[in-house]
Amino acid sequence: MAFILGSGSPRRLDLLAQLGVQPDAIRAPDIDETPLKDELPVPYCNRITRAKVQAVQADCDDVTLCADTTVALGRRILGKPKDAGQAAEFLHALSGRRHRVITSVAVRRGDRILQRDVVSQVKVKRLSDVEVNAYLATGDWQGKAGAYAIQGPAGAFIPWISGSFTGIVGLPLSETAALLQGIGFPLYREAS
Repeated sequence: MAFILGSGSPRRLDLLAQLGVQPDAIRAPDIDETPLKDELPVPYCNRITRAKVQAVQADCDDVTLCADTTVALGRRILGKPKDAGQAAEFLHALSGRRHRVITSVAVRRGDRILQRDVVSQVKVKRLSDVEVNAYLATGDWQGKAGAYAIQGPAGAFIPWISGSFTGIVGLPLSETAALLQGIGFPLYREAS
């Protein structure tokens, strides 16, 4: 049984290490992540994660793990910004408001897929133009859903969360551990 991480995210790799798990292979799937017309954030995140885990090549006894993190402001999906202008737009939209961070995790072994969606609430303090511009200059917004990462410099903008901190980072550890155990991955081994 090989363990395959279907993600190129260094954050997910670090979070898995907290569970004592090192992947035997990393195979980031290349799928279309465009939301469907009128698709809501939770079903979108769930669909993308399922598509990712199904796209990863694996032997029938291998365990594959994929995840997707989506930032939702109401019904609006804030994906990865295409440029600094869009990142600024996202940050100004989030400023002074609460939003949801959805992380869907799926594990596959053979034809069996177990999946869980974890929804957390995040409040962003009211941001000044100086704060937004200084953050944009760090480049930390690049490749991040909603244009920020709570574990980076933008953590200073977040006074309150409700839910899973590791889910907001990109891989909810409690739920991930339960999914891995549920699919038959030997997460916790007896001491000999």
